Amino acid sequence: MKLYDVGSLPIDEKAETLDLGARTYISLLPSLTLSDNRAVAASRIFEQRSLRIFLDKIEAGLDIPNYPQLRDMNAMFLDTLNGIVKRESGYRRTGRIGLRQAARIPEVEVIRRNSSALREKSGVEKIELKVCVTGPYTLAAVFDSRDPSMFRELGEALAKLLSDALFKKKDAEVSLVAIDEPVFGLVSDPLLDYGSEGREALLDSWERICYTALSRGVETAFHLHNTSDDLFWSVKSLRIVESHVGDPLYTSDHTRKMLEERDKFLKASICITIFDQLIVQWLQQKGIEEGKEGSQDALAQAWKSIQSGALDPTSLLETSELMLKRLKDTTGRFGVVRVPYAGPECGLRSFPNYDSAIKCLSRVSKAIKDFKRESKTLARNS
Repeated sequence: MKLYDVGSLPIDEKAETLDLGARTYISLLPSLTLSDNRAVAASRIFEQRSLRIFLDKIEAGLDIPNYPQLRDMNAMFLDTLNGIVKRESGYRRTGRIGLRQAARIPEVEVIRRNSSALREKSGVEKIELKVCVTGPYTLAAVFDSRDPSMFRELGEALAKLLSDALFKKKDAEVSLVAIDEPVFGLVSDPLLDYGSEGREALLDSWERICYTALSRGVETAFHLHNTSDDLFWSVKSLRIVESHVGDPLYTSDHTRKMLEERDKFLKASICITIFDQLIVQWLQQKGIEEGKEGSQDALAQAWKSIQSGALDPTSLLETSELMLKRLKDTTGRFGVVRVPYAGPECGLRSFPNYDSAIKCLSRVSKAIKDFKRESKTLARNS
């Protein structure tokens, strides 16, 4: 069993600096001229922050760290596309959507270019990297209008972008690709009615992206927030499915049936990553029930206490024992063979600070290590 994360962490750098740094990093500007000192400085900040965070993830115990997702998960991919324009109300398609010339994922380039130094500093035998791409359904949701052809065009562009991001070197390689579709399944969408062209177009789009990775020996995963629509089970090149803690995916008989019939696997999500929810759990322990009178004021006061330093956010984190229990529940229900990965349910961007997020990852790592140790002991005694 291996541990991987979803990607994002809280950072104190300005979004404008990171966006500029990412754009500059994949251009030739830093090597050609120092005339734009602001862009060069931003590029260095982007690289340094990415490397530091990646190393911190490895030190926290991650086996397959996602590249540090420092930027907006929609904008960072939409910025690589032609045929669209950004409006105040959202994005609009102006022609056929395609990938810009020389488009890259800067966060992946940081790892690729520095793979030797990362391996040496981390002490691991070989760096394994997880690459996530925001899925075509979620990207399409920010446009002022959508149709089935948009799913296909976005899927084709993302597959090309992903193809260029996959690498295998002596020091590091991309070993896992995840399509992030947090919007999928949240609301009823006529475009996805059974038998509709839109449903088939989205399925084709997902298949194209997953096949790009799987055909090159890279594992494929779907990150979902809702699994009420089961279209994802039909993606032939999809191997791993994950959702949030408490999602019926982890308790339903339908999941067991699909895992066996479609020969797919689960990533066990074993800790909650929405910090508001962690505060609500903490308040409930103090007798303040969610939704009751005064609960919103108590939530706001808790945040004020965290921001002022009066309340240590790490005291609100879930314990590794609770995470271990969730992992045992999932593996007990579906079998260890069908659960080869585990990790937090989502990104940690909502955490109040960086240190508390890294502490959370360390606790997830401890839970998985404890699970492995207990499993070995049981095997020896059986």
